[in-house]
Amino acid sequence: MAKILMVLTGADSWTLKDGTKHPTGFWAEEAVVPYRTLRAAGHEVAVATPGGVVPTPDAGSLTGEFDAAAVDKIADFKSPLSLAEVSVADYDAVIYPGGHGPMEDLAVDPDSGRLLTAALTSGKPLAVVCHGPAALLAARTPDGTSAFAGYRIAAFTNAEETQAGFADRAQWLLQDRLEADGLVVDVAEPWTPHVVVDRNLITGQNPMSSAPLAEELLKRLA
Repeated sequence: MAKILMVLTGADSWTLKDGTKHPTGFWAEEAVVPYRTLRAAGHEVAVATPGGVVPTPDAGSLTGEFDAAAVDKIADFKSPLSLAEVSVADYDAVIYPGGHGPMEDLAVDPDSGRLLTAALTSGKPLAVVCHGPAALLAARTPDGTSAFAGYRIAAFTNAEETQAGFADRAQWLLQDRLEADGLVVDVAEPWTPHVVVDRNLITGQNPMSSAPLAEELLKRLA
C-alpha cells in the first residue's frame, strides 16, 4: 500500500481583473475521482491545504455523482494537514487537483512551491490536473527560474477558459503563464480527456482528464 499526499486549494474565491471576488474552491470531480480510485486500489490518501483550512468545493462542480453529498462523504477533506508541516519524504506520490482556487493561493504559496520542487527532484510520481498546474508557478530554483521549465505538460487551456467565460475577466491565463515560465503546454481539443507524462510528472488538461490521470498514477505506484 502506498501513501499519497493530495494537496487542495484553501481558497474559496478568485480575484478577477476588476478586483471582484468570484466564489470558487477545488473542482469536485478532480479531487473525488482520484481519491476514490486510489482508495479503491488500497492506497492511503492524506489531504493537505495551506494553513490546514478545510477546503471548499466550487459550487459549480457539485453536480451528478460529484454533488455535495459525495464530497461530504470524504472525511479526509474535512480534516486536512497544514501544507507547511508535510514532507515529500513521508509519501510515495503527490497529487494536485484543480479548480480556480489554485490560481488564488497555490500559485504564490512558498510552502507548496518547495513541496513541488522536492517531489519533482525525488523522482516520485507527481500528478497535477486542470488548474492545478497553477501551483507549479510557485516552484522556483535558486536563480528564480521555474523548477518545471522545459517540462511538457497538459493544463487548462486558453480556449477552455474562453469557453468557460473567464478569459476576459481573469487577471492572467494559466496556459500563458506556464508557457512564459518555460513549460511546454500540450494542447488537445477543449473538454476532451488529455494526459501528458514527462519523466515523473503526470498532468491532465481538464476535469475529464481526472480519471485517466488517476489511472496513470496507479500504474506508477504498481
